[in-house]
Amino acid sequence: MATATASPRSAKAAKPAAKKASAARKAPTTRSGSASSQSTQAKSTKAKAARTRSIHQTQSAVRQTEIAARNTVDVFGDYTERAVLIPVGAALIARDRVVSTVSDTLSSYGSATKAQAQLRRFERRGSTARNRLEREVRKARVRFERELRQRRNDLEKTVSTLEERRDAVAKNVTELPNRVQERILSIV
Repeated sequence: MATATASPRSAKAAKPAAKKASAARKAPTTRSGSASSQSTQAKSTKAKAARTRSIHQTQSAVRQTEIAARNTVDVFGDYTERAVLIPVGAALIARDRVVSTVSDTLSSYGSATKAQAQLRRFERRGSTARNRLEREVRKARVRFERELRQRRNDLEKTVSTLEERRDAVAKNVTELPNRVQERILSIV
């Protein structure tokens, strides 16, 4: 009975010793009796291993199911959290922009002198844009007039060349009968 008060390790160690002692008391009558004892012992060991395996598989399946359920809940929680945080963040950014615009406007037009200074800036910017536009229009007009003059000069040259050719042909036409007549007379 000393094994009952001992630790679990000593109890496990005591069990094989007790089995050996009981086996020593029983005298093996035949060899087949000891073989059947070993066979029974092997069967019980296999059965115990099968039960242990079954228990471990069941525990593993339960753990995996719990993990899958936890992951599913986490995913839905993440989506729910995003669904709430996105509109809140967008609203806060819009609010910040409005506050920034209003504060910029107030800082620009907060007093009469600041408003007048801002108006002068706008006027300078407008006159700069107008001057730039006038300059570009002037350049475009000068470019167009230059191209027009060049085309007109080219056309006048072409017309004068054509007139010279026409005059030469007209002169040849009036002289042609005389030449033909002279040729005929020189041949005859």
